[in-house]
Amino acid sequence: MAARTGLGPTATGAGVTPAPRRPRWLAPLTATLSVLGLLVSAYLTYEHLTDNATLACSVNGVVDCAKVTSSPWSGFLGVPVAPLGLVFFAVTLALCLPAAWRRADRRLDAVRLAWVTVGLGMALYLVWAELFRIHAICLWCTGVHVLTFALWVAVLFGQILTEPGDPASDARD
Repeated sequence: MAARTGLGPTATGAGVTPAPRRPRWLAPLTATLSVLGLLVSAYLTYEHLTDNATLACSVNGVVDCAKVTSSPWSGFLGVPVAPLGLVFFAVTLALCLPAAWRRADRRLDAVRLAWVTVGLGMALYLVWAELFRIHAICLWCTGVHVLTFALWVAVLFGQILTEPGDPASDARD
């Protein structure tokens, strides 16, 4: 019965707030997207640290990873964006682990959504820079942008589709 209701074994005791019922796909999907983003960001960080010595991407033309990753736009407030992406996806992974999704904490839900929204804003800024300032795109960077957008959509709709664990507990928050 506990699996159908979303209540864990500790949620049946008196005074314990039951966990919200989240869509089954939410934790595995967001964790997987976070890991994929972490891997691509790790590769881009490695490339940044090695001055694009082994960048597996075309050169010259519209798709030119080296032009994008070595441009003045490849930094934000003096910090290279590749390591920022690594930090973003590491934090996102921590926020999207199944244990984090099981917590009955609406503040954590708000932090998670705010965090991926900031990431999406950064991705949109970088897409703008690629298209209108650098005039080239990086396929690896595009992968990060797509993963960030997918994470934002998954977190947003996952939270919209989440059913509260106990209406009385919402009134106490």
